[in-house]
Amino acid sequence: MTTAVVRITAAALSDRGRKRTSNEDAFGYSVEHGIYLVCDGMGGAAAGEIASSLAVEEVLRLVTERCEASNGEAPLAAIAEEAVAAANLAIQSRAQRNPRLNGMGTTLVGLLVGPPDGQQRAYILNVGDSRCYRLRNRHLELCTTDHSLVEEQVRIGRITRAQAARSPFRNVITRALGTQRSVTPDVIESDVEPGDVFLLCSDGLSRELSDSQIESILNMTTGGLNPAPTSLDVLCGRLIQAANKAGGHDNITSLIVRVD
Repeated sequence: MTTAVVRITAAALSDRGRKRTSNEDAFGYSVEHGIYLVCDGMGGAAAGEIASSLAVEEVLRLVTERCEASNGEAPLAAIAEEAVAAANLAIQSRAQRNPRLNGMGTTLVGLLVGPPDGQQRAYILNVGDSRCYRLRNRHLELCTTDHSLVEEQVRIGRITRAQAARSPFRNVITRALGTQRSVTPDVIESDVEPGDVFLLCSDGLSRELSDSQIESILNMTTGGLNPAPTSLDVLCGRLIQAANKAGGHDNITSLIVRVD
């Protein structure tokens, strides 16, 4: 079955939150090339900001170059893994040139959508604990699995999901760009249907808001009882406002992609 997608729109917003003095999150996207990214940096001083920005820049650059060189016919999954490896190397190289940046790293969650015609498909990339959600038929689904210590403990039955949310180790991630010589992203293939809404976010959003709260806000994209859907820019702002109201303990980034 061939699905023709008329249009893809996107919007993003990032906020420092209520507790942090700087913003180590970064985002970037190109609707033309079907690439959308959110990164959450870590490291002392400005290292986290540098790592997340480098990852976004490098992945956007490589995906754009490969898509243009192949006229959109190159396999997206292979491009995704190559881009993540290039970003990992770029972060490590920068840290090696500046000892003050030693140990810096970043999460990465990305969405690649293509081709513009024919059978639509998407690939979701994940390293760390930033997340990708998909809203379909007003139902929210988490598409990624956190690479974190508490997620591993939940998976083997050592702690419950509720205990994980309160754990003092919930900030410990087990996979990140820049902290290891090589890193393997999760690459998740997903079909795409008209009406789908994807949300990429840093953990500053997903830790403050429950899935049901996120679902409620994202459902404003469909219009519901209103005569027209809420704009994506406004929705990004409402998600961040809700996360700040819930505590705003970390940087908050929201990137929404809507398929019409």
